[in-house]
Amino acid sequence: MTVLRGIGQLVTNDRALGSGALGIVEDAAVVLDEGRVAWIGPAAALPEAAGDDVVEVDGRCVLPGFVDSHAHLVFAGDRLADFEGSVGGAAYTPGGIATTVSATRSAATGVLASGARRLRAEARRSGTTTMESKSGYGLTVTDEERSCAVARSVADEATFLGAHVVPPEFAQDPDAYVALVAGPMLDACAPSVRFADVFCESGAFDEVSCRTVLRAARDAGLLLKVHANQLGPGPGVELAVAEGAVSADHCTFLADRDVDALASSQTVATLLPITEFTTRTGYADGRRLIDAGATVAVATNCNPGSGFSSSMPLAIALAVREQGMTPAEAVWAATQGGARALARDDVGVLRPGSRGDLLVLEAPTYAYLAYRPGVDLVAQVWQGGERIRPAGDERRDEGATAAQSV
Repeated sequence: MTVLRGIGQLVTNDRALGSGALGIVEDAAVVLDEGRVAWIGPAAALPEAAGDDVVEVDGRCVLPGFVDSHAHLVFAGDRLADFEGSVGGAAYTPGGIATTVSATRSAATGVLASGARRLRAEARRSGTTTMESKSGYGLTVTDEERSCAVARSVADEATFLGAHVVPPEFAQDPDAYVALVAGPMLDACAPSVRFADVFCESGAFDEVSCRTVLRAARDAGLLLKVHANQLGPGPGVELAVAEGAVSADHCTFLADRDVDALASSQTVATLLPITEFTTRTGYADGRRLIDAGATVAVATNCNPGSGFSSSMPLAIALAVREQGMTPAEAVWAATQGGARALARDDVGVLRPGSRGDLLVLEAPTYAYLAYRPGVDLVAQVWQGGERIRPAGDERRDEGATAAQSV
């Protein structure tokens, strides 16, 4: 067993264990055993002989590992030209996805896997202990099947996104492509994934096509997600709620009826502020959704076109600065909110029995994630009870002084 001791502020996300929505315990300790949390509580109540391996964190903040519930890690090439165009004032459209499709189709599977592993490792270093990845850049049966297999091998959760855009060879017959996605392509990909997603948007797929794919995916035993209301008002959110999707992602342009639908359902509104930062569109109104009673998650949407960043700390800072959330709400959305968007109850929370995924911050409180944007505050990353990022030891003396003197 391993004991983390000297925790100044512990975020559990369990109200039964601590105060407020984040279930905060001050002067706390955590015991990890066989990959799980075995005990959690005030350090003064720590059981005797709780473990021989004791890690002192010197007053730092500990919180659950980040849960990134929306990312696109499996692709080849980049879309730097799209980025430079958007910086010059060009509006983002789904059309640029075709560039990545072409590069992905041409790439060897090993190249796709290597790139995805690199991004997953990058995300892990910044504190993401659970991460989803979609397919969606192959758009043939063979290429989507291998993309889903790569996603499954690299990420913690895999999602089939054959309904990303209509590929060029089906431009004159999009209905035939929808039939392919809902039939042979889904059949080939379903064994590798737990979710299916659709891009319900002008320039991508309309409501009827999305419903066809979603219902076929549900019949195949998959959980559902929807890219919804990213580029303008549309039917995506209402479709997601009506079809029982686990999440509706983006939610940038919402009518009152969309907010009401999310608030009265179990569908999580997953916000992707890095995309809005990158494309310079208006930000989703997180404050409006939270005040209405909707469940909100924050994720990166790491992808080569509309947000090439795997940093959940950046997403948290933007959610606070641009989407109207408090630091506590943004941290909850990046941990427990993400877990709910992945239909997981073993991550995004620290309590006895949960997976031993946690972060030690080089800070006395979680609020520093919003307070100090752009600074690497993740001193340690623990996944499955094992410390996978030991960086921070070299900063122990300096960091302890900073944490204790603020």
